[in-house]
Amino acid sequence: MHSASEPATGFRPHRVVVLALDGLLPFELGIPHRIFGRPTDAEGRHLYEVVTCSVRPPGPVETDADFAIGVRHGPEALATADTVVVPASYELGPVHEEGVLTPELAAALAHIRPGTRLTAICTGGYVLAAAGYLDGRPAATHWADADRFQRLFPRVRVDPDVLFIDDGDVLTSAGVAAGIDLCLHMVRRDHGTAVANDVARRTVVPPHRDGGQAQYIHRPLPEPQLATTTAARAWALGRLHEPIQLRDMAEQEAMSVRTFTRRFREETGVSPGQWLTQQRVERARHLLESTGLSVDRIARDAGFGTAQSMRQHLQTALGVTPTAYRRTFRTGDLGPAAVGS
Repeated sequence: MHSASEPATGFRPHRVVVLALDGLLPFELGIPHRIFGRPTDAEGRHLYEVVTCSVRPPGPVETDADFAIGVRHGPEALATADTVVVPASYELGPVHEEGVLTPELAAALAHIRPGTRLTAICTGGYVLAAAGYLDGRPAATHWADADRFQRLFPRVRVDPDVLFIDDGDVLTSAGVAAGIDLCLHMVRRDHGTAVANDVARRTVVPPHRDGGQAQYIHRPLPEPQLATTTAARAWALGRLHEPIQLRDMAEQEAMSVRTFTRRFREETGVSPGQWLTQQRVERARHLLESTGLSVDRIARDAGFGTAQSMRQHLQTALGVTPTAYRRTFRTGDLGPAAVGS
């Protein structure tokens, strides 16, 4: 389902169909096109094909702004999708008010083939929930809407704090920038960190924010007179291969451990320990993709110490072993990979 090519029949880009609903937010509608429209393979071929469809025949779709957009595809396009993305809308009617699909929307969703990957950005999750796709599953939505979402769909396990949730074939996110994080995560899942980081660089956004990061940070910008934890993070990134204690990071900012920990979470949404693990996983992924180093050597260079420790962390974060990850995403002619112990 997620492969961008079919070896038996030649190259075929992964088809992403974006469902444009009345009252949509233009920014969030544009996220899938911006992120999935960028990745290319070594031959310059686009890895994804992105099309937009409506629940009606081709024509105008109203937005929440003072303009409409012209959509060239009707709901039949959903039958061709490898991935369906439902961006946020402010005019979901009975979907938002009662948790039920309109006949028009139900007929459109009936085109989706079994096994298609489903994705919702912000209130797009109401559509997936009303269709039953989220029953018994964890789901994310905008923090301000989480309580209402949970009341309307009691069978859904709503997490009000995280940026996005990847539940395999169904993925959901909070609003706006979290939709970018989710789409980058999907590119990373499909094609590895090198491709996702290139897309992030071209889009001028952070290459990776973990899905479990808090979506609402009470003080996103520190008060001018207060020190930040930026220097400590830069210091840690330069020595991920070394043992790093919390007190070591706090000393870089001349703070007590308690103050540093509180300030760090306020600025990043995660604890210093969680952040370090995220950075080490990202370092390991990069080395597995781009080098022929052994698993033992990568474990040391990424700061996990042992191959067993790295396996455990990658299994927790990615659901795969280092060897399986390398087999899937290794790029270029690097010679035989040294698997190690």
